[in-house]
Order: sequence, then structure tokens, then C-alpha cells
Amino acid sequence: MICKPTQTPEIDLPALRDKYRQERDKRIRADGGNQYVEAADGFAEYYEADPYSPPVIREPVSQELDVAVLGGGFAGLIAAARLKQAGVLNLRIIDLAGDFGGAWYWNRYPGIQCDTDSCCYLPMLEEVNYIPKDKYAYGAEVYEHCRRIGRHFGLYETALFGTLVRSLRWDESIRRWRVGTNRGDDLRSRFVVMCPGPFNRPKLPGIPGIQSFRGHTFHTARWDYDYTGGDTTGGLHKLGDKLVAIIGTGASAIQVIPFLARHARHLYVFQRTPSYIDDRGNQPVDVEMIKAQGPGWQKKRQANFHTAAFVGFGPGEPDLVCDGWTEVSRNMAAKLEAMGWPQLTFLQLIEMREIEDYKAMERLRRRIDSVVKDRQTAEALKPYYRFLCKRPCFSDEYLPTFNRPNVTLIDVSQSKGVERITQMGIVANGAEYQVDCIIFASGFEITTELRRRFGIEPLAGRGGLSLYDHWADGYRTLHGMMTYGFPNLCFTGFTQAGVSANTTAMFEQQGNHIAYIIKETLARGAATVEPTQQAQDQWVRIIRETSITDRQFWRECTPGYYNNEGEEVFRSHLGEPYGPGFYAFDQLLQQWRDDGNMEGLLLGK
Repeated sequence: MICKPTQTPEIDLPALRDKYRQERDKRIRADGGNQYVEAADGFAEYYEADPYSPPVIREPVSQELDVAVLGGGFAGLIAAARLKQAGVLNLRIIDLAGDFGGAWYWNRYPGIQCDTDSCCYLPMLEEVNYIPKDKYAYGAEVYEHCRRIGRHFGLYETALFGTLVRSLRWDESIRRWRVGTNRGDDLRSRFVVMCPGPFNRPKLPGIPGIQSFRGHTFHTARWDYDYTGGDTTGGLHKLGDKLVAIIGTGASAIQVIPFLARHARHLYVFQRTPSYIDDRGNQPVDVEMIKAQGPGWQKKRQANFHTAAFVGFGPGEPDLVCDGWTEVSRNMAAKLEAMGWPQLTFLQLIEMREIEDYKAMERLRRRIDSVVKDRQTAEALKPYYRFLCKRPCFSDEYLPTFNRPNVTLIDVSQSKGVERITQMGIVANGAEYQVDCIIFASGFEITTELRRRFGIEPLAGRGGLSLYDHWADGYRTLHGMMTYGFPNLCFTGFTQAGVSANTTAMFEQQGNHIAYIIKETLARGAATVEPTQQAQDQWVRIIRETSITDRQFWRECTPGYYNNEGEEVFRSHLGEPYGPGFYAFDQLLQQWRDDGNMEGLLLGK
């Protein structure tokens, strides 16, 4: 298949830049990330309750482990699988959920679907001999793939489900981590691998009166099918006589709103900022084409996707993914090819990419005009910001939903959000909308304070040092995966490591490295391993000196979790990435392992 560039309109760049600034400024709030509240203090059911599995009944476990893996999503599954492959067998995955899956266990709202190419996103496809059914896999298939990995690597036998880690404390007297849980367990683990994932804790909008509503409420990450009826494929028959409100129009809301609209008596959609919405165009995966590519096909596809998202295509490079995520790079490559691939400076390339970015976004806005009949509604649905300022969304059904007579879009951008919640409904723009049910599509703790994201208290290393205090002024790590003062504690996720366009590829990179460190520490008879202060300081310097994070780009973006709601203290959802790039980081780690000296790590007896 040849992936062609898209046709984009001409633009008035100065006028659009000004429009983008205006739209951003009217949404900036003084409280930044604090506009959201934790799913606690009266809302624990939004986080701790499990609507999908019966309660896990078991006695408290008292055990010494080699490794405790905290989290049973893709990060935890990959780390545990690599550890078992390395011969480290005395391990447990611990997760609040009733099964493996992480975000794909908890998020079971109607229409849930992978937003990126499933042949890139679903990890370990070749290892477990599986090819996804669709280009964009539905949630049930992704969840089942998590379970497939768990079965393939024998991870079910020792998993502790229905278990919430509440505390984590290094005990110097036994040279182990004491893992405290809500089940009264006494787990003493030599190593701990943190695998919370970025979407592990739902957050709620801090709307005045949120606790006063007398109707029914739930978060999209804890969908209440007892109330709505149906399942992930739809059929929400119990909503036929209900007035329903949904607050939020991000990735989850985009997928669920068409299903709510089909069944609710009336649906009110409260939107502060419109999402990027492009065609979905889902289709079955061409299995024979995939097989014909031979061994290593997934790694090649992931690398191609990464190139499109972070680098840009070079001469002769095909676009294997061919969707909205790769559009700007694909169009750039077509322009450069027409120019004979001239030697341009970095600044010239950036300027050229900016123009293609603006054109692609204008194409989306004009598409809205062609779909949505009401002019005022269409205008409110138009995103005025750069590509990747917010998470791109894809749907063939979302925009037409606003042509339905039982759907009302409430634009709350001028008031920077919903004003308040009453006993009977929601107040926005001075009007009260009485509803039977409020659904919060308000996202997750992604760039909020680390204490809120982890939800573990205390998280204390040697001498009682709090990790939250240790990282108060930014991450301090070696390779993003270990930190001084916290022996035998390893991290996955967006810290100071390589960042890929494909999150699960990052988890694989980190899982491979962490498994090597733990295997070698045990093989060398050491009791502890941690970075030296010098090695950690040097890595932090490297991260800061090679940083190419475009803070100006993010500051000019409309507020959202990608830029920490536009706060002055910048915290990227990508952490502090290694500037030379994901694959350069992979080579660096491989060289480090090949040297065999575990340079920068201190082994203790």
C-alpha cells in the first residue's frame, strides 16, 4: 500500500497564530493542575472500587520475594516477563485490579478503542504469535492481549490481584523493601519495580458542589453498566428515559459520546476545549502482508512510526502506519521530494513543519464545517492549536453525533469550565441543566504532583528519605530507572529515559534494562544496587544539556495534561526525555550492558 500525502488548504499564518493565542489565553486558569481533585475524600469509589470483578477473598500473605512488580498493565507485564526470561522467578505482580490489563482493565466504557496503530502498540506480538484483528484494536482485544502475555509467561500463578499498595519503605536491617497493602500483607522484597503506567489514577474536576449532586455519577474509567445497561459494544438501554451529562471531551469522551447519544433521552456535552478529530477509517489488518514481512516486522513498524512522530521521513522512507499521527511528516516528505530533497537547516525544517502543521489543522476544521450542520456548534468544535498540543482523537461517529436533536454541546471555554454542580444538575454560562446522571470524562493523574500520581505514602528510601522530597525539584536518576538513596528500586515510565511515539516500546526498552540489572545484581551476590551520586549527577547533566524539549511550543499550547494545564512550573507528560532520541538511548543502554561493568551503579553486600 502506498500512503499518499493529504490535500491541505492554504492558510493565513499570522492570523492563525493570533487566533491560537486568543483561544489559549481564554482557557488558562490560575489554579492550573489544581483545578482537578483526587479520586479520594468521598470519591474513593472512583479509584479503589472494582466494578468488573468480584472481591478477591484471601488471607494476608507473608513472604520474602526477589522482586515485587507494582502494576499489572503493559509496563508490569513486560518487566515481569523479562525477569522470568532472565531466570528471576521469585516475583509477584501486585495490582488493585482483578486481572492483568492496567488501563485496559479499568477502561471499559462503550466504544473503547486503541487510538494508535495496534500492530505498533500491542507489545510482544511476535513473541506470543499474535496479529491484531483491526488496525485500531477495540478495548476487549487489547485487554485480552494483556491476559495473553500473562498466560504466556506464567505470570498468573503468583499475581496478587485486588491488592492496593499503600506504603513502600526500605528496611536497612533486612536489606529489603517492605511493601504495605490494603490486605494486611507482609511482603519483604529485595527489589521493587514501579510500573504504575500514566493512566492508573482517575482524577475529577474540582467543580464547586461536586459532592452535592443527588443523581448518579461515575468516571469513564469505572463505567457503571448496572446503571446504563449494555457493554463495550453499546446497547445502553437503561438510559432511554435519562437526561445525561458528560463533562470532558478528550480521548475517552470522544469514543463514548456517540453511544450515549444513541440511547439517552438527552445528552449534554460540556466542553472546555475541543479535541483534534480526524477520520478513524478502521479496517482489518492484512495478516498475509504482515507475515510476508518476516521476523522483526513489528520492530520495523514501531521504528517507522517513531520516525514519523519525532523525526520526519527521509528520502525513500515509506509511511507504514499512514494515519493522522503521521500526516504532517508524510506531507513534509512529499514537499521535500518535490523540491529534490534540498539541504535545509534545522530552523528551515522547523519552519516548514510548522506550516504543514497549521495546514493539517485547518483541514480538520474545514472537515467539521462539512459534517456538523449547526454553524454555532461547528465553530465551537473547531480546535485552534498546534498538532500534538492535545492528544489526537479519531472517530467517524463523533462529529455527526452533534446533528442529533437529543444532543446539546455546552461550550464552557469563556468561563474556563463548568461553574458549579447543584443537587439537580450543572450550572454553566449562567444556566442550570437538570440531569439524572453526570459522567466525568476528566482523565487521569498524569502531570500532577508525584505523590498524587503514585498514591503511595510513605515511599521512603534509605534513612527514611521521601522520594517525593528527593524529586521535588525534578527527577534525579541514572538512565531514568534508578535513583540514589533508594537501593533496589527501579522505575518505568516517563522519567529521564528514552521516549518513543509508542509507549509500549518504551516499556520494553526499560523492562529489558531493568531485568538485566536485577539479574546481574543477584548473579554477582550483591544485596543492593543503586546509582552513585556522581553517576546520577552526571546523567542529570546529560539530560539537561541534551534536552530538546520545546518548552516554547508547549507554553503556546492550549491548556491540557500535555502541558500541565499551562502552569508556569513546566512538567511535561513525557518527563525529561533523553535528547538524542529513543533509539540513540537504546544503543547507549545496549553498550552499557555489553561493557558488563554496571558502570555508575554501586553494588553493596
